[in-house]
Amino acid sequence: MTEESTGFPGLSEAQSELLQHWRDGHVDGALPMREHLDPGAIRAHLSRISMIEICDHGRTRFRLVGSDLRRVFGKDMRGRRLSDLDQESYEMWSLGLASVLDRQRPIGGLIERETDCHIWLRLPLRDRENQILVLCHDDIVPNSRRISKSDTECSMSQTYLNNIAA
Repeated sequence: MTEESTGFPGLSEAQSELLQHWRDGHVDGALPMREHLDPGAIRAHLSRISMIEICDHGRTRFRLVGSDLRRVFGKDMRGRRLSDLDQESYEMWSLGLASVLDRQRPIGGLIERETDCHIWLRLPLRDRENQILVLCHDDIVPNSRRISKSDTECSMSQTYLNNIAA
């Protein structure tokens, strides 16, 4: 069972929309199933969505990878392990995976880098085979257009990220 209120409102408009869609997929308080997600309802965000499957012994692999993310990776990662990524990408996509699974709640954050900002969201899912799935939304944007909220909120998000990483 999961709580109806996640306490995480999202850091960008895209995250807020995805969180609402995820919340709408809850049935009887259980985590949404992959089948409860409607690609048509979130089509504006599909290019920045990936789905990660957590296998036995904590191994992770990509089930889905959006087209914008393929450009970030320089290749199609679908079916490949997270460990096949370069170190920086591995660290970015690993963010929050353990925490989202432990808490069974959405988690997200922001990493400010020299020229851009990595805004990330992790949403726990379940599927019919009881596999562990995490829907990920990752957006890498230039610092000048980071997110629709003020820089003050962006700085608070960095503090939030530091707190959840601890």
